[in-house]
Amino acid sequence: MSPHFLRFSSALLHCVRPVRQRLSSKRAAVLAMTLALAGCGATRNVMYKTTGDVMVGFAQEHQTPFVLSTDDVSMNCGMSEALAPMLMSFGRVRDEPHSLAVMIYGSAGMCAESRALNEELRYMRAIRDQDAAEAEDALIAQKRFNTLAAKRNYEAYQHLVAQYGEPGGACPELDEDYDEFIWMMGMIAGLQALNNEIASGAGLGVPKNIAAKVERSAACVDDDKWWGAPMAIRATVWSMLPGAEPKGENASLRLAAAAKKGERAGVRLAHVFQALAAYGKGDVAAVKQVIRAHAKSKANKEAPPEARLLDELATTMLTGLSDRMWTEHTGHRTPVGALGKFWDDKKQTTAETVDLSDIL
Repeated sequence: MSPHFLRFSSALLHCVRPVRQRLSSKRAAVLAMTLALAGCGATRNVMYKTTGDVMVGFAQEHQTPFVLSTDDVSMNCGMSEALAPMLMSFGRVRDEPHSLAVMIYGSAGMCAESRALNEELRYMRAIRDQDAAEAEDALIAQKRFNTLAAKRNYEAYQHLVAQYGEPGGACPELDEDYDEFIWMMGMIAGLQALNNEIASGAGLGVPKNIAAKVERSAACVDDDKWWGAPMAIRATVWSMLPGAEPKGENASLRLAAAAKKGERAGVRLAHVFQALAAYGKGDVAAVKQVIRAHAKSKANKEAPPEARLLDELATTMLTGLSDRMWTEHTGHRTPVGALGKFWDDKKQTTAETVDLSDIL
């Protein structure tokens, strides 16, 4: 028991001494204990709030910049899943950390998306092998993980709304770079939530107008400052929603320009949107071209130290697209070291291959 609490209890006992002269010692002891416990509860609440303020402040000021400087997407994913309950529980004793929650739930959504991808690849292999039971099981698992990803990403979007207001209207006051970054990440989470819900086949209540709101609100942050990602977000929505492209605009040209900005900055998030737009249209040749450009750019220019994780995230997502295409045509993922190379390239890939002779 802390010295502060002992001194507090001593003071309370001093206050009740006159009462003890009129009450039995037993009743006086009960009264003293009640007052002491009430004081202890108030002390705990102050301590909890202070601890929450310190933890949330530390996460925003130090943990987030540190994590963004790393290049381990899987570790960041696991950290988000592990720390989300603890950090968000401080909302019971202080204001909810909405901006931090955008990052936490968005990152946790990536964990579920990664697992959904693995199940999708298992499904594709089962179809190739004509294994109906395995294919059905993989499809069920894929939908479950997409449902989880939709819930997490939509949770991130809802915290964005709670912190800054609903996207789609007037731009919010984004006073610091951190606010602009969270705004952009929250809008991406909203788009992902919508995509995850569609892939899951479950009606989770994710509003269908999120895409239109995000398209308008992506213009609230500077495109050059954020590596072309805001324009890439807008152009992707234009390319996927019929009638969304403004008169005089060209989504493909905008995506290409955004990709070049990302390449010059070394933070190639725009490549992901460019590839997704092409993939959604079934343009396999364009997807290959984007992945090749990403691999070449990554080899020629390192990401800035403060944004390594975001660039690595782009690589991870493009690897997922590459894995889908490789699995569809060969039955296996992209070989190690072969991102940017494909099964039908004329020159033999120099990627690592597996010698199955010992296994067989």
